[in-house]
Amino acid sequence: MNFGFSEDQLALATNVRDVLRTHCPPGSLRAERRPGWEQLAALGFFGLLLPEHADGLGLRLADVLPALEETGRACLPGPVVETAVVAPYLLAEVPKLASGAVSVAVLPPGQAYAADADLADLLVVVRDGRARVVQRPDVRLTPRRGVDPCRPLFEVGFSRSEPLPGPVGPVLARATVATAAQLVGVARELLSVTVGYARVRTQFGAPIGSFQAVKHQLADVAVAVEFAAPLVYRAALTAETFGSDGSATAGFASGGAGRDASAAKAAAGEAAALAARAALQIHGAIGYTEELDLRFWLARAWSLSAAYGTTAAHREHLRDAIAGRRP
Repeated sequence: MNFGFSEDQLALATNVRDVLRTHCPPGSLRAERRPGWEQLAALGFFGLLLPEHADGLGLRLADVLPALEETGRACLPGPVVETAVVAPYLLAEVPKLASGAVSVAVLPPGQAYAADADLADLLVVVRDGRARVVQRPDVRLTPRRGVDPCRPLFEVGFSRSEPLPGPVGPVLARATVATAAQLVGVARELLSVTVGYARVRTQFGAPIGSFQAVKHQLADVAVAVEFAAPLVYRAALTAETFGSDGSATAGFASGGAGRDASAAKAAAGEAAALAARAALQIHGAIGYTEELDLRFWLARAWSLSAAYGTTAAHREHLRDAIAGRRP
C-alpha cells in the first residue's frame, strides 16, 4: 500500500503555504490579530472538512494534514483547529462556516481557559463528556496570562448554552491530531531557522554549525520530527473510525484511534519542545528578545504542547491503552 500523500493533498498544502507566506509574514504577528484568515477563507480552507451539503468539500482529516502543518509552520494566529476541524464535526449546520465568516473556540475538558475566545462567534464547552455551544453575546471572558502572545487565554463564563448531540470524544481526538500536525509544522520551522542561523553565526573563526555538539543537537531534533510526523499521519487515518460506540467521551485512550491520537500528540509535543530548546540554546539570549521573530515560534511550541492534553497526560493515556487499562 502507498501511504504517501497524493498530488492533490500536497498541492493543497502548497497553496496554503503560498497564501501564508504572502499574508501572514512574521511582521504581521506583531500588528494583526488574525492575519491571512480572509485569504485562507477565499481558498476554501475552512470548508475542507465540511460535508458537501454544507458547502464544504467533504475531505478527510488525513487529506488536510499537510495544510495544517503549514499553519503551524507559519505560526498562524487564531482558533485554526477549532474552526477548521472541530466545527465541521460538531456545528456543520451553522451557516457561513465554509466561508470562514464564523469562528469557533473550544474549552476542552481538563483545561481552565479557552484560547482565542475573544475571536470566536461560537464557543464550545466540553464538560462531563458532553459538549455545549454558547453564543457570543452570552459569553463572559476574563483575560488570563499565557506564554503565547498570539494565542491569548481567557477564563470563560456564560449565562446560556445549548447541548450538542452525539459523542464528543471522536471530535476531541481529531482536534488533538490536528494540533499535533501544527506542532510538527512549528518544529520543522524552528529546525529550519536554527540550521540557517548555525551556518552563518561564527565563533572562534568558524560557523557554530561545524561544532560537533551543535550538529548533534540539530540531528536529535530532526530525528524527533521525522519520528513524530508518521504517528500524526497514522492517527489521522484511524481517527476516522474513532468512537464508533461513543465510549471515549471523557478521555483519549480508549480504543486504537484514541491510542494513536495520544501517541501522535505526545511525540509531536516532544519534538516541538526539543526544537524550541535547541533553537533557544543555539541562538542564545537573543532568542528571547523582542526584535527576533523566533520568540513567536518558541511560544507557539510551548502553548500548543499544552493544548488538548499535555505531553505527560497523553503519555499516561498511551501507557494505559497499551497495558489494556481504561482511564
